[in-house]
Order: sequence, then structure tokens, then C-alpha cells
Amino acid sequence: MKILVTGAAGFIGAHVSKFLLARGDEVVGIDNLNDYYEVSLKEARIKDIQAQENAAKFSFIKLDVADRAGMEALFATQGFDKVVHLAAQAGVRYSIENPHAYIDANIVGFMNILEGCRHHNIQHLVYASSSSVYGANEKMPFSVEDNVDHPVSLYAASKKANELMAHTYSHLYGLPTTGLRFFTVYGPWGRPDMALFKFTNAIIKGEPIKVFNYGNHRRDFTYIDDIVQGIIATLDHPAQSNPNWQGTNPDSSSSKAPWRVYNIGAQTPVHLLEYIETLEDALGMKAKKELLPMQPGDVPDTYADVEALVKDVDYRPTTSIKEGVANFVSWYKGYYGIVS
Repeated sequence: MKILVTGAAGFIGAHVSKFLLARGDEVVGIDNLNDYYEVSLKEARIKDIQAQENAAKFSFIKLDVADRAGMEALFATQGFDKVVHLAAQAGVRYSIENPHAYIDANIVGFMNILEGCRHHNIQHLVYASSSSVYGANEKMPFSVEDNVDHPVSLYAASKKANELMAHTYSHLYGLPTTGLRFFTVYGPWGRPDMALFKFTNAIIKGEPIKVFNYGNHRRDFTYIDDIVQGIIATLDHPAQSNPNWQGTNPDSSSSKAPWRVYNIGAQTPVHLLEYIETLEDALGMKAKKELLPMQPGDVPDTYADVEALVKDVDYRPTTSIKEGVANFVSWYKGYYGIVS
């Protein structure tokens, strides 16, 4: 297979690219290498991909998915079989500061992906949605059958819009599309704007960590290897029409069109303070905690019901928080040259 991975310099995109190369696929990775966080980390991820055994099958192109002409040329010249679309403007809090970035990357960019897939006979589009779409929902665990019409951040709204846009193209053009609602992904090569990275950096420097909602958050922390396993399993099983779908009693996770959305998480929510304790154990250091109220756009808890993904592609997350956090700390120390 020849597969396009957008956001290839990103956390999840880099790991997906390496997995695809390892099994023999040809991968074209694109990324705009923006400065939302340190560009050097993104460049290092690309170098890590290029150091893989099958790196000859990897090519990287610096390209913004919002660049309509660039994306049209990419699809016209490359001949992709499938697409894994992970490029996006991420971050809930940043969407309050810079909303236009989310429209450009997450709406305009996704439109360009859909058009490329439509015009070039792509066999399957798998794209990143987010647990943020559950917004103000309080019923736990979050189910793909739940209504998700009450987002509490523009980031969440953009991801819900992606699901709706994908359905339209699946319905109109028979394009198989699958959206994956990620739940708090962590692990080696992670994002510096996320809690684990921030906490590790601060604890090592002896600085206080900001613990929002006074530490009362619960998150369905999901290790990167488990996420990649779910992405690949989904990619290999193109979305199918649900023959039992009825407009009088619509299932919000499937359709008469070849369209699906799934939760992808560990299905084991962890209290934020427990997560911090696990990090302290891995570092052998104690955190100085600055307890703060909940931030705008945040939700108190996330908890994934992943039964649909288990049933359809045999998704099985296996990495414990203890193991996953220890792996991250080991990578972090190695990457930044920190001697224990």
C-alpha cells in the first residue's frame, strides 16, 4: 500500500508512519512544521522515521493541508491507496486564544483532504477526531451512540464538524471514512503542550506544576502503542455501510453510507493526582503542586466506551499507566540528555 500520513511530524503521525514502514508499506508524510510547539522536536521525529530500517519507502514533504493548490497537486501526482489524516491544530485552551488557526487547519484542511480522496479513488480515509466532542456530556463512559451536540471549545466543534463533513462525502461519493475519537494520548515523542510533558519538565527543574480543577480531573490516558494498534487495525478494515441503519431511530456511530466513528481509549480512567504520583515514582522526585480552578474549555472527566472498536477490529489496549509513564520518562531523559 502507498499511504499518505498527514501530520507526520506530529506525535501520533510519527509513530503511525514508523509502524507502516515496519510492515512494508510506502509512506508519504506531510506536515507544515508550524511553531505551535518547538519545531526542533518535530524535525527530530522526522529524522527518527528516516532512521528506520525501511526508510527508503518514506518520503517527507513540507506542506500545509490548508494549501488547496498544494494538496490538489499532491493527490494528483502521488497515487495514494489510503489516507491517515492526523494533521490538525491541536489544543483545547489554544483554541480560545487563536480560533482562526482551527478553522484554517481543521476545517479548510479537512475539506482539502476530502476533495483529494474523492477525486483520486482513495480506498479508505481514517482521520483524527477527539474525545473533546463529548463536551458537556456527563454520562459515563462516553459512548459513540451518545449525542455530541454540545461542544465546549472551538477545537471540539471543529472535530465534530469533521465527522459531519466526512459523512457527507461518504454519503455522496461512497468514500469509506472512519473517525477515531482519541482519548488523552501519551508516550515517547509526546507533545510538549500536554500534561505529562509539562509535568516532567517542571518536576525535573524543581518548578511547581499547575494542577487544574484542583487535581479532580479523571482522564482515559491511552498509551501511544495502543493508539497506533487501533489506527492500523481500523485502516485495514474500511468502513462499511450499516444495513440495519434506520432514519427513524438513527445510530449516531454508523450510517447507510460507508462511514464510522469510534472511541479509541484505554477504557480505564485515572485520577489526575494518581497520574502525577505515577510520574513521581518514575522520576524518583516529588512534584510541587499549584492547585488551580478548571480552565475554560476543559471537561472534568473522560472515559471511553471502546466496545464497538473491540467488536469490529479486535482493539485491545494493553499498556498500564505505570509502564507507559516509565517509558515516557526514559525517552524524555534520553532525548534531553538528562543523567539520572
